[in-house]
Amino acid sequence: MLNAAVFLDRDGTLNEDPGYLGNPDEVQLFPGTGEALSLLKNNLKLKLIVISNQSGIARGIITKEMVESVNKKINELLENYDAEIDAFYYCPAHPDFSSVEECSCRKPSPELVFKAAKDFNIDLSRSFFVGDMITDIQCGINAGLKTILVKTGYGAESFSILKNQNIFPTFVAENIKEVSIFIQKEFIGVK
Repeated sequence: MLNAAVFLDRDGTLNEDPGYLGNPDEVQLFPGTGEALSLLKNNLKLKLIVISNQSGIARGIITKEMVESVNKKINELLENYDAEIDAFYYCPAHPDFSSVEECSCRKPSPELVFKAAKDFNIDLSRSFFVGDMITDIQCGINAGLKTILVKTGYGAESFSILKNQNIFPTFVAENIKEVSIFIQKEFIGVK
């Protein structure tokens, strides 16, 4: 049977976004993140997959090792809620520093979503993309997912820009906890 999943942006969605986060000691989950992800993973049996652009690697600001140590720290913090992320996918490229080919994985491209869907046997028609940036919503739409804009991080600014462009996410949430409640309502009866 195919799995359903919640694809999540990382910085600004799950945790504070100080910009080019490379130090695991600076990871601060938003309040309610652990409880929200626990509900999605344990009650609804959804896969949790992070899809993020990490252009700081191409820019030479952070390294892949730093990104992976931050990802590891996020999962360590989520262990307390039995809600670890199943996988982290990220694009290290940026158009100013990388080739067009290297940038093919950058959101709003759905490339990493499709890769994760293949790796985890995911039914995209029953899955969601959650993020705080315009590119997150565009990526979700491009992948055929239900999209949720969260107003943490850059979410509030992104919402007004999306409205002006006539692009509307499936749902707009104040925070990740509200996201989990919305997905629970959507998912009940959609087994």
